[in-house]
Amino acid sequence: MTAHIGAEKDKIAETVIMPGDSLRAKFIAETFLNDYELVSSVRNIYAYTGNYKNKRVTIMASGMGMGSIGIYSYELYKFYDVKNIIRVGTAGSYSPDLNVYDVLLTHASYSDSTFAKVQNNSNKNIIEASNSLNLYITQTAEKLNMHLTIGNIYSTDVFYKEKENYVELYKKYGCIAVEMESFALFHNAEVLNKKAACILTISNSFITKEEATSEEREKKFTDMIKLALETSLIL
Repeated sequence: MTAHIGAEKDKIAETVIMPGDSLRAKFIAETFLNDYELVSSVRNIYAYTGNYKNKRVTIMASGMGMGSIGIYSYELYKFYDVKNIIRVGTAGSYSPDLNVYDVLLTHASYSDSTFAKVQNNSNKNIIEASNSLNLYITQTAEKLNMHLTIGNIYSTDVFYKEKENYVELYKKYGCIAVEMESFALFHNAEVLNKKAACILTISNSFITKEEATSEEREKKFTDMIKLALETSLIL
């Protein structure tokens, strides 16, 4: 157990699928896993461990933002010997070619956050996902005949900005979408010599102004979930 995770060490699998929302974690466990159990609920951050097609896997929420996923991913890697974390979440599109419900695999995460600087004095502002894990995800998507866009994203500390500078981020850093967690996850994986990936479903577009409902964000973005779970079979 840690200060933030109530599970015994042997109750967490080597691969963790990590949505942001505890209710989405619950939905994934109830919908896709067999013989699952709730192994932690500290601060109502749910973690379920069960079997997906006879492969043991943990589904655990991260909460919102880099501060939250930074805590949980670090503790999972450092104290529970987790090898792989695949974040499954939502993102806003900065690209006219990336529409609501499209699935995006993050190549690298750019951020102006101070998370890496404060955590271990790193000056990096772009961190790549684990190449081998992304390769497995890409190969799995091909087997599933699932269209997958691969690109850089912007990971931000601020959800409500007075001015959204997405055109600059798109041009300067190649960021085709925005979310709030991947940079901290990738940094922790790099520091602790672990693997991390981030699969996102586009929930809204800054170009077309189209937006999914909160219910759809919680329960209907199943393609990325299936992709993460099928990838876990070969890890």
